[in-house]
Amino acid sequence: VMVWLRRTTHYLFIVVVAVNSTLLTINAGDYIFYTDWMWTSFVVFSVSQSTMLAVGAVYYMLFTGVPGTATYYATIMTIYTWVAKGAWFALGYPYDFVVVPVWIPSAMLLDLTYWATRRNKHAAIIIGGTPVGLSFPLFNMVNLLLVRDPLEVAFKYPRPTLPAYMTPIEPQVGKFYNSPVALGSGAGAVLTVPMTALGAKLNTWTYRWMAA
Repeated sequence: VMVWLRRTTHYLFIVVVAVNSTLLTINAGDYIFYTDWMWTSFVVFSVSQSTMLAVGAVYYMLFTGVPGTATYYATIMTIYTWVAKGAWFALGYPYDFVVVPVWIPSAMLLDLTYWATRRNKHAAIIIGGTPVGLSFPLFNMVNLLLVRDPLEVAFKYPRPTLPAYMTPIEPQVGKFYNSPVALGSGAGAVLTVPMTALGAKLNTWTYRWMAA
């Protein structure tokens, strides 16, 4: 009975983690309104989101041992973000006020790697973690290209909680680099691998907890 209870609790826990990940996303996703440092914020956003996705996705994928669990995790995050998007829209904000990140394709790549390597944990960490960090900025930039002009939305509907020191002064786009996607992908590919390893390690700790 205790083993069944712990397994059931753990499967429900995936929803809790995904919801919390979504809450973090809504806060981190405000980069589109930081008009002075939009591309810099995009890089930070890309790294934070890809690493967060890798930790949770590989954790549950290795726990179940079933390729497809990572995509399931990303789907839950996406659904809850769309719910939050609908809540903001109901409050009178524009449809593009919250931009839903594109997690699912990157999670699918992780699942594909796990399946292609015959459920090899180390391959999932090294080979699977890299495409997550590489691909997320690419998919998310395509997503942003479908959104209305960010500057127009930002100045027309500023965040009520935008601090004074982040008030737009002059555009800084391209001041330090010209390709936020390349920088986000490069940094993400490097940082996502150790974060994927962390997710795998958390999985080991979970098994120990279940066996106690």
